[in-house]
Amino acid sequence: MSRVSLTLATILIAGLGLAGCDRGAPEGAQETSSAGSFAAGEIDRSQAGELMPAVNLVDPDGRVLNLGALQGGPVLLNLWATWCAPCVKEMPLLDDLAGDYGDELTVIAASQDLQTEKVKPFFDETGLEHLEPWIDPETQLSTALAQALPTTVLYDGAGREVWRVAGELDWSAPEIRGAIDEALAAQ
Repeated sequence: MSRVSLTLATILIAGLGLAGCDRGAPEGAQETSSAGSFAAGEIDRSQAGELMPAVNLVDPDGRVLNLGALQGGPVLLNLWATWCAPCVKEMPLLDDLAGDYGDELTVIAASQDLQTEKVKPFFDETGLEHLEPWIDPETQLSTALAQALPTTVLYDGAGREVWRVAGELDWSAPEIRGAIDEALAAQ
């Protein structure tokens, strides 16, 4: 990566951090409860129909995943980072969602960390069972999709956006599961 690209990526990630993430929960922040009370993002359908960016992700072992190759089935693409408190809070819920939907829905967690060496230890320590540690090493997805982290986009089987959520979301909430089920039924 060139010095200019690295500088631009650093500026972008810092801006995303200021826009949607903080390093810790503020005083008085809502804690997760058995009822699942989360600061909820809102489903945004304003960009429905947009194509999924053709970006290659890599895992810590060097395997490459071309997002364009995922067409044929619905994909929930989550942009997150290890330094983003709301992102970290969402990860177990996204892992549960991936387990619950199995082969019906591919859930991809694409790290936007510039310090990519932090991603695998995060997965190891967190014990995520259904998500894989994919990394967007040049943060191309942040440039294409995100104004804040976390950002999650649901794509249909043709690779077209159905809806997105900017910000933290309770992925176990019945209304969110209903929105996913609605999109899957339309396939």
